[in-house]
Amino acid sequence: MTAQNLYRRLKQELDRLVRLHHLNERPIALKSRGLSPEEAIGRTARKDYPILAGKEIMLQAQFGPAVGQAFTDAPSDFNGTLEDVLAMDPENDPYSRGLLVATLNAVMRFTGDVEHTAHCRNDDLERCAEAHAAHIRETFGAPRVTLVGYQPALTARLSREFPLRVLDMNPQFVGSERSGVTIEHGESHYRDAVLEWPDLVLCTGSTLCNGTFVNFVDIGRPVIFFGVSGAAAARVFGLSRFCPMAS
Repeated sequence: MTAQNLYRRLKQELDRLVRLHHLNERPIALKSRGLSPEEAIGRTARKDYPILAGKEIMLQAQFGPAVGQAFTDAPSDFNGTLEDVLAMDPENDPYSRGLLVATLNAVMRFTGDVEHTAHCRNDDLERCAEAHAAHIRETFGAPRVTLVGYQPALTARLSREFPLRVLDMNPQFVGSERSGVTIEHGESHYRDAVLEWPDLVLCTGSTLCNGTFVNFVDIGRPVIFFGVSGAAAARVFGLSRFCPMAS
């Protein structure tokens, strides 16, 4: 799968849902906006989440009563229709990618096809990390885990129980030590840390918005996507997703 095919398929799914559920006949506008860090994840004990450092923005789309979110580094405020989103060019425009991902999450939540499309908040981030550790232990035993996308609570919890490597693209994190784990560069260490070393890859759905999502599909080893960004895409492509504390 290429990034071009990825965004094309997500647009096709949005178009299919619009036609299937006659959503173009509903007098409902799609609204999206970037959330403040506190709106997105609440008050957290750990202060090194990427959103708190201003490196990512949580984009929230609302379609009727349904909310869909996506982490992106190219946010944009928007007020329009589903037809407007379908006319965008996510293959070439990074701002359109976040809108498409958040919108599809909101629409599939509206149609009942996905759940857990709004990020967990406050102490639930720590509970989420505990749930991930339990899920991995019960499903895979004691695997070597590569975490794609530095997430402080997950890094701290998983490093206590499993052999762990963490990849990220943010220069603020790469090369630093977090919870006893040195953060490695997501591109230069990709082959070893993703394709060769781990028994399990735990990958953030935020990779949808920068196009690297395709690097973690059909790689010959188990991959679990976490986070709200990948809610709809995981359903569309039949991929494993675990996001137990999201609403």
